Amino acid sequence: MLDDLLAAVQPTPDDTLIFLGDHVDRGPDTRGVIDRIIAIRKIYRTITLRGNHEIMMLRSRNDASELKMWTSVGGLQTLGSYGPSPGRTGTLNDVPTEHWQFLETDCVNYYETDTHIFVHAGVDPQLPLNEQTEMHLFWEFLNPAQPIRHVSRKTVVVGHTSQKSGEILDLGTTICIDTNAYNGGWLTCLDVFSREYWQVNIMGKVRTGVLV
Repeated sequence: MLDDLLAAVQPTPDDTLIFLGDHVDRGPDTRGVIDRIIAIRKIYRTITLRGNHEIMMLRSRNDASELKMWTSVGGLQTLGSYGPSPGRTGTLNDVPTEHWQFLETDCVNYYETDTHIFVHAGVDPQLPLNEQTEMHLFWEFLNPAQPIRHVSRKTVVVGHTSQKSGEILDLGTTICIDTNAYNGGWLTCLDVFSREYWQVNIMGKVRTGVLV
């Protein structure tokens, strides 16, 4: 789906690609997704955000309870993608050093421009970004009845809160582009300036539109 989406969008070297996190656990080929993003980073200006699933995977290395939680919410599928041979699952020791570096160092907690804030889950509207809590950045779900209106007055772009309808949730001051890709929905890319969007599903279907 990621390859299909990139083919539909056809980014140029002038574009900045921002990935909103949960690169792991959300499909059968986490290893392939991270390999692809690492390759993309060598060609395009790319910002990769950290999601709650990256947090869980990182903590699983040193905490048995975190490992148990993580493997119950997609970690087993992720380890399967690192199997040393077809039909054999992998372990945390099979994850390449380059991938751990990607999760620990290359991914960031948020990204801010002159007009937008990009974050995995959300932000406390009253606090500057450097004072945000982990709960807000990675874990709390968006309440459509209470869109985030950050003190900066910048538009907040998030994932995490899966839209079962497959439609982008545009609340004006907050836009959620998690459109349920991992559960039979659509994987979405949004141009935050033109408001044009591209979506692909598991069958390879592509649909496009413009947020009005």
